[in-house]
Amino acid sequence: MDKLQQAREAISRIDGEMADLFVRRMEAAAQVAEYKKERGLPIFDGAREQEVLEKGSARVSDPVLREHYVRFLQNNMDVSKAYQRQLLEGMRVAYSGSEGAFAHIAAGEIFPQAVLVGHPNFQEAYQAVVSGGCDCAVLPLENSSAGEVGQVTDMMFDGGLYVNGVYELAVRHDLLALPGAELAGIRTVISHPQALAQCAPYLQKRGWQTREYANTALAARLVAESGDRSLAAIASARTAGFYGLQVLEENIHRSGSNTTRFGVFSRTENTALGKRLGDHFILLFTTRNQAGALARAIDIIGRHGFNMRTLRSRPRKDLLWEYYFYVEMEGDLRSENGRAMLQELSGCCDRVRVAGSFTAHCRIGEGERL
Repeated sequence: MDKLQQAREAISRIDGEMADLFVRRMEAAAQVAEYKKERGLPIFDGAREQEVLEKGSARVSDPVLREHYVRFLQNNMDVSKAYQRQLLEGMRVAYSGSEGAFAHIAAGEIFPQAVLVGHPNFQEAYQAVVSGGCDCAVLPLENSSAGEVGQVTDMMFDGGLYVNGVYELAVRHDLLALPGAELAGIRTVISHPQALAQCAPYLQKRGWQTREYANTALAARLVAESGDRSLAAIASARTAGFYGLQVLEENIHRSGSNTTRFGVFSRTENTALGKRLGDHFILLFTTRNQAGALARAIDIIGRHGFNMRTLRSRPRKDLLWEYYFYVEMEGDLRSENGRAMLQELSGCCDRVRVAGSFTAHCRIGEGERL
């Protein structure tokens, strides 16, 4: 047997071994897909891919082969992602609004393979996940100019779902009206309260009347169905295409960096985070009605080395003039320090709830007008 034949037989034998390993790898990928579906996590995880490539590169000492091995690993991960997408086809994602709403756009960016299910309000979208009708929900948490979405924060406190991902979507509000309408003829503008707040200076300057509506897309649909050229809606240019409207004026929001953070809510907590730089956690707690109770809670968090990125208070709906606190912090709550902090907080707080974990600064819709 010559050297060529020996080499070919060796390759065939190795290919057979690799086929068995490939099946085992894809079985593991299927388990990853199931984990992600249960927790409302997207298929692509850039930080994890970079970690795999860096570890893989260290396994091969030959610099020439190392380059090819890294490409081999990347191809493996691309195949794995394609397989996971196939497995997750039919995943149902709830959002508040209708086609063209910013939540609809965000949900499509995060879960391009999923079935998107619109609901008339935040509560119904949330309950669709609680009941099992949907696998997860994409709901707005806060806007860079209008602040937090209080209804969603309250559901995080009162409900049992977990936030397993937070995504930043650049929001560009446009003024939409019927074909043939002109700015001079506009009298009333309708939209979601958050959109109206984000565009308040523009609206006040023109002296138009405003009306609140359930969401931006439904406001656009109402304008389309009204036949009234004095009526306009605040929504996205993409929404105009859904309802046959024209864009009268672009980018009417007050800030050039107008961004909304959307959370992905699911029934199961994501326990995979905590070790990587930039991992964040959401903590909700109530303090006892004692002098210095909040200061003690904040001191406990600081003493255990956790960095608070956000601290807000919200009025409780069940107890008049009492409040709960919303905290986003950076660090590993599942570490020994984290467990000790939670135990100590439980000693000075009436209620402590970890509402989920996520990797910070996940941006979606980059480079698009939304």
